[in-house]
Amino acid sequence: MSLHLYSHPLASFCHKVLIALYENGTPFQAHLVDLGDPGGKADFLELWPVGKMPVLRDEARARTVPETSIIIEYLQQHYPGPRALLPADADARLEVRLWDRFFDLYVQTPMQRIVLEELRGPNEKDPRGVADARATLTTAYAMIERQALHEWICGDAFTLADCAAAPALFYAAIVAPFAPEHARLRSYYERLMDRASVRRTLAEARPYFPMYPFHAAIPARFLQD
Repeated sequence: MSLHLYSHPLASFCHKVLIALYENGTPFQAHLVDLGDPGGKADFLELWPVGKMPVLRDEARARTVPETSIIIEYLQQHYPGPRALLPADADARLEVRLWDRFFDLYVQTPMQRIVLEELRGPNEKDPRGVADARATLTTAYAMIERQALHEWICGDAFTLADCAAAPALFYAAIVAPFAPEHARLRSYYERLMDRASVRRTLAEARPYFPMYPFHAAIPARFLQD
């Protein structure tokens, strides 16, 4: 097996790469990274000293590839499958990259800020930071509502941007539910959640959901086989 993915089934950014791998049926070996295990953490830091997941290791090409968007583009370049997740047209490619970054920066990041607050001790709370994160999500939801005019976020093809959107919106909808006026956003979310690659990724995460601070708020349909 040439490709090795170092990740954790609960981590939203890891979901992004898993969805891309499953979309194209790309064979890989999964390695669960437990940062709570000193030995496992040391091994992972040896691979990627920054310590952020996921990381792809390509033994055939002797390359270690970090960062989700770079991993997915690397896969398309060196291990292409039947579905191109970045379009060939330069302008369309830029649009996909824009929305990929949008979901990472303005949905995933504030969502994670809200989750992190639940893990902080009583003397470490940052209510202003959480308020800012929720305000960012409100703005992001309104922008997605305007953008979600087609089946997928950048048109009729499922792309890198949708790989980013699925885990971002899955977890964000739990900590900051969509408003009634976000009908197009909700429809887009439902299409994402019904995608086979997304369903598979969430099914693999299910045993780890009890570790999630907002576990009690996860919709029942995602907790059942």
